[in-house]
This record gives sequence, structure tokens and C-alpha cells, in this order.
Amino acid sequence: MTAVPIDDDAFLRIARTGRDTGWWAMACVCGTEASFFAYLITAYAYLATRAPTWPPPGIPRPSLLIPVIMTVTLVSSSVVMAAAERAIRRGDVRALRHRLALSLLLGVVFVGLLAAEWAGKVAEVLPQTHVYGSLFYVMTGMHGLHVLAGLLMIGYTLVRALRGHFSARGFGGVSVVALYWHFVDVVWLALFTTLYLTPRFT
Repeated sequence: MTAVPIDDDAFLRIARTGRDTGWWAMACVCGTEASFFAYLITAYAYLATRAPTWPPPGIPRPSLLIPVIMTVTLVSSSVVMAAAERAIRRGDVRALRHRLALSLLLGVVFVGLLAAEWAGKVAEVLPQTHVYGSLFYVMTGMHGLHVLAGLLMIGYTLVRALRGHFSARGFGGVSVVALYWHFVDVVWLALFTTLYLTPRFT
């Protein structure tokens, strides 16, 4: 069997930019999922603008305390993930491990806060009570599932980092997970604005 020579220049280019085929595949996935959330937000906005009052009578406007903490937590996690990617680009594997672990922890805290938010929301409205409740639980629930998927990715990446699978010359997996996690963060900012801020101006 003839050995295939490695195109070292191409390898280094991918390593520096992180724009390998896996990154582009994840970008396509994020684009598809973004469309899904855009449909949900559009449906929510349509119903909110058509209803005489929003949220409907008998349902209080959503509290901001827990959602604001959730937002700060998830944005912080995304910032830490960006720092993790920068660390491995310069070959700092130790910093990569620490930052992946911190990002994972912040994501877990976010999920815990989402569970607390749902526990409080159940006392106000159920999914079958009103279309407002249906949309609220679908939008936050689907985002929660995306966060859980992201946590699995970060956990797997952390295990690989602990086993020494990443270096300054090879960190495509970190870039892919970072892209997905930033996507989850951006989607949450859109949901936070739609579900928690806009009702205060209607």
C-alpha cells in the first residue's frame, strides 16, 4: 500500500481557522435549527399582536429574576467556551480542560434554573390551558433539549481533552462544539427577549 502524503500546509490552515468540514456541517445544522426557532417566535409574535391582552387574562407577566440569572449564566458559559477555543489554538491544553469544565458547569446550572422556572410557571399556566402556555413550554423546552445536547457535546469534548486528543495543530472538535454552544446562547437571547421582555411592552 502506498502512503498518502500529508498536505501539511492545508492541515495547518484548518488548524488555525477551525473551518474544517465538521465546522461547516455544524453551521448547516445551526442554520436549520435557527429556522425552527424563528418559526416558533413568529407564531408567538403573531398571536401576541392579535390578542387583546398578552399574556392572556389571569396569567401574570413572567418574572424576570430567574430568566435574567439564566441569561447571565448561559452568556458567561459561551464566553468561557470562546476562551477555551482560544486556549487550544495557542496549544494550552490545561486551560482548555479547565474552561471546558467551567462551561459545562455553567450549562448544568442553566438547566437547573430552567427546571426552577418551569416549576414556578406550572402554578400560573399549563400547556393545555392556553396557546400562550403551549408556546412557552415548547419554546423553552426545545431550547432546553438543545442545551442538554450541547452539554453532552461539551462533556465528550472534555473527556477527549483529558485524554490529550487536542493540540494547537488539531482542535476541530473544539471549534465544532464551540459553534453549537454559541448558537444555543444566541437562540436563548432571542427567546428571552420574546418571552420575558416583550410582554412588558404590550
